[in-house]
Amino acid sequence: MPNLLMLDMQMKIKLCPYEDTCIGKTNTCWENTMTDLHAKPIIDNKFWIVEKDGAKFATLRKDEDNRFVMSNELGIKIYDNKESLTKQFGKEFFVAKILKESNDSQPNEIHGYPTSTDPHNAMFDIKRKLPLFTKSGDSKSLYCAGYYVIKFDKGWVKSFCPKLITLQRYDYKGPFKTELEMKQVLSNVSK
Repeated sequence: MPNLLMLDMQMKIKLCPYEDTCIGKTNTCWENTMTDLHAKPIIDNKFWIVEKDGAKFATLRKDEDNRFVMSNELGIKIYDNKESLTKQFGKEFFVAKILKESNDSQPNEIHGYPTSTDPHNAMFDIKRKLPLFTKSGDSKSLYCAGYYVIKFDKGWVKSFCPKLITLQRYDYKGPFKTELEMKQVLSNVSK
């Protein structure tokens, strides 16, 4: 079995690409500049993507012996424990920064069909079986909620919440509640 200390020395990760050629470097200069790394969990407590300024920098995995192995195209470095990682990269290293998307709520709907905006003046056209809405309270332009495929002169096109006048002028199929349903119908009519 190889000596683990020797293995650790051979597998040193280069966190700075200029580490070998830098004239004014110190033994710890790369440590001082690489504290802006964050580990984003992929498999809970086993595998992380290490990011620097939001871009992938390296991967980090936890071995069976509870040591951490960080690797990138520049090399590999083994850390004995979690504390050694947080000592080098800061207390925030394992803190996952999850940004909420602006549209984290349920999509707007009319009669079970999604809409592209907050709907106003919701109604249902019984004759055409279309869920209709306007985009503002005083608007007169009607939009159809849901997904559609519309046959224009050049062929079938997918559409989300088209204007009612467009569906009155062209052949269409829909409404569909999901994009997947719409894509299935589009593939059938495009043949």
